[in-house]
Amino acid sequence: MSRFVLMKTLIGPLLRLFFRPRVEGAENVPAEGPVIVAGNHLTFIDSVILNLISKRQVFFIGKSSYVTGRSLKGRAMAWFFTAVGMIPVDRDGGHGGVAALMTGRRVLDEGKVFGIYPEGTRSPDGRLYRGRTGIARLTLMTGVPVVPFAMIGTDQVQPGGKGLPRIGRGRRITVRFGKPLDFSRYEGMDRDRYVLRAVTDEVMTEVMRLSGQEYVDMYATKVKAA
Repeated sequence: MSRFVLMKTLIGPLLRLFFRPRVEGAENVPAEGPVIVAGNHLTFIDSVILNLISKRQVFFIGKSSYVTGRSLKGRAMAWFFTAVGMIPVDRDGGHGGVAALMTGRRVLDEGKVFGIYPEGTRSPDGRLYRGRTGIARLTLMTGVPVVPFAMIGTDQVQPGGKGLPRIGRGRRITVRFGKPLDFSRYEGMDRDRYVLRAVTDEVMTEVMRLSGQEYVDMYATKVKAA
């Protein structure tokens, strides 16, 4: 039994019991073959929830520091994060973006599902922020379709992205998938910055439609740094 299956077997029933997750549009995610799923990012557990409700394992980029602990707790965390599809990448320095892009390409070349949050970080206030163009580079480089998705309610379960998930009335999670987006019309244009921005904005428009969030045309990292 893979760690992914074991994790779903152990934690999946608890998720259904406490949060009654509702999944809409699951049929939009292909049953096989490479696909990029791109969505909003509200809180730390988004990737965990996505994998628990998904029939296919979704691989994400994560901080390498999450899996380098040598203590018992550190090793347990490393097991859990890799079980939910996290691929550790050192994103510090000037080559972090390239490493993330190449990792995504490798996952897709293997015919798997690669998840990405175009905002580049968790939303600081529940609104949807401008997307980074890495999502566009990846889909144009690989020719793989993008399935937009929206996480709804996870920020009520884990406010601020820290601490254990909260259990209680009114805390229900919805994951909504949109129709696949095909960008083959832009084949060979992955170095055109105007095309990259157009593709990214199209993805973010679909995410906004699915999530119902207010859109802010600026990067979330700049808001956090202010």
